[in-house]
Amino acid sequence: MDIVSRLSAFRTQEQSLAWQGTFLDYIEIVRRKPRVACSAHSRIYNMIASYGITTREDGSKMYHFFDNEIFGLDDAIERLVEEYFHSAARRLDVRKRILLLMGPVSGGKSTLVTIIKRGLEVYTRTEEGALYAIAGCPMHEEPLHLLPYELRADLESELHVKIEGNLCPHCRMRIANEFDGRIEKVPVERIVFSEDERVGIGTFSPSDPKSQDIADLTGSIDFSTISEFGSESDPRAYRFDGELNKANRGIMEFQEMLKCDEKFLWHLLSLTQEGNFKAGRFALISADEMIIAHTNETEYRNFIGNKKNEALQSRMIVMPIPYNLRVSEEVKIYGKLVKQSDLQDIHIAPHALRTASIFSILTRLRESKKQGVDLVKKMNMYDGQSVEGFKEKDLKELRMEYQDEGMSGVDPRYVINRISSALIRRDTPCINALDVLRAIKEGLDQHASIGKEEREKLLNFIATARREYDEAAKREVQKAFVYSYEESAKTLLENYLDNVEAYCSWQKLKDPITGEDVDPDEKLMRSIEEQIGISENAKKAFREEILIRISTYARKGKKFEYNSHERLREAIEKKLFVDLKDVVKITTSTKTPDATHLKKINEVTARLIDEHGYCVHCANELLRYIGSLLNR
Repeated sequence: MDIVSRLSAFRTQEQSLAWQGTFLDYIEIVRRKPRVACSAHSRIYNMIASYGITTREDGSKMYHFFDNEIFGLDDAIERLVEEYFHSAARRLDVRKRILLLMGPVSGGKSTLVTIIKRGLEVYTRTEEGALYAIAGCPMHEEPLHLLPYELRADLESELHVKIEGNLCPHCRMRIANEFDGRIEKVPVERIVFSEDERVGIGTFSPSDPKSQDIADLTGSIDFSTISEFGSESDPRAYRFDGELNKANRGIMEFQEMLKCDEKFLWHLLSLTQEGNFKAGRFALISADEMIIAHTNETEYRNFIGNKKNEALQSRMIVMPIPYNLRVSEEVKIYGKLVKQSDLQDIHIAPHALRTASIFSILTRLRESKKQGVDLVKKMNMYDGQSVEGFKEKDLKELRMEYQDEGMSGVDPRYVINRISSALIRRDTPCINALDVLRAIKEGLDQHASIGKEEREKLLNFIATARREYDEAAKREVQKAFVYSYEESAKTLLENYLDNVEAYCSWQKLKDPITGEDVDPDEKLMRSIEEQIGISENAKKAFREEILIRISTYARKGKKFEYNSHERLREAIEKKLFVDLKDVVKITTSTKTPDATHLKKINEVTARLIDEHGYCVHCANELLRYIGSLLNR
């Protein structure tokens, strides 16, 4: 579709959103769809819910609205939605509170607010999220405010809605002067939220308290019209253009709220509790909007330490937003940020972002008091990996140890800055995990605020991340070599299964050469099982588990293969790799390989490129690196 056609389609879509009618027409819309007259908090929750909610097996909920933007904060988001948005949507008292997101820098607080604002813009353009306002009202007034108090109770019951709030001074004057009190003739229009157009979304950012005016929040008198209208209390002489005015019906973001001068914060007291605020020489002005703010922990502690702030503090719901603590989710964060750059021509080798993520997560975790749990095991358990000797209840206990875990550590912004530094080098078409770790280390040397003790601690985390990468790199090459020996893997599997079956059924095996009955080969079975840490005491249970899996496959008419059981597959690959270790060592480290070795190198390189995401450059770098590791 060419640009002209796209523009035409866009204009057609915009025109379809336009609707105008009278107040009576709007009443009929409300009668059919009471949701159009919902509160701001309900609108936000409905918007989140419209993207779908999945309930997991453990009863926790996942909100798909946040899927592509926020990673690793599932618990924080569930608490945020259920304890605030959902409760406020049901008209519980939390709707009369300021939502304060509190967490470390670069933890996702601003991103959360931004995607909610963007989501509202999109939602109000849909049929489900349609909303309407009195035409010409500077505050996009809910049309039901036109109804006199005496009629509201009956109509609330009839229309299945709740009507709260009064007309703004501007609309009250228009009703009297333009419509002679006949509210049924008042025009109503459909509106869509837009931060750029200042409709339904407001943003307030503190600046110099000496120069910033309260008018930025509540609007101001237009002195050029005083002579025309004769009074400062005439609504026509007032600009209802403050952020609280424009955010009516939607959301108001207070950036760095606790840095604001006190005079700006006191307006929030009545707005949150009573749903109105004072502006100019008017009576209290009704406003239906959610106020969301964000701050870091240090500023919050200073704020609550000041007794003068107790009234405002009691009107806040504080939601901790910690750093992500899952490696796989941290990888998504860095991947998202890299994709937003113009450096798509530089290849990022597998494990590069993961290794950076391991470093980040290690800095955020706290040492467990639980016996046998070091930081690496804890990191793996948090990431959903099975760790030998630990169960689901152990993971729950770990998460309960420290309520503030994730509120400190290295922030994603620092790490992505260092990844960017590695990417921007012009002398390589590709960067790998070692390049990223090197860049992170160099960044520590340039970081003036990091003390000697902290630097040593971070260097240890870099070393740990390096060791984790070394193991992952070995496994990667191991897999690539084992693939070339797939027949060997199948043979080893069949041999192992024959022995396991004989062991579990107390039977003998036939020696393939002599034909004599022999006992199951315990040495062979243990040489495989030990590769994945199966202890002597656990071997019987593991073997029985394998037989049960074989029976399950047989009932379903499926063939059991060496990759049909994840841990058995890993054991066989490791066993083969141990047996092939000398071959790998020679193949990867020989400077002048012979024809046989060269053929094997080319096969493995092709496998790394085709199936594991490497390019020619980083595949060759990986093989050289593994060769050096095996020769140590």
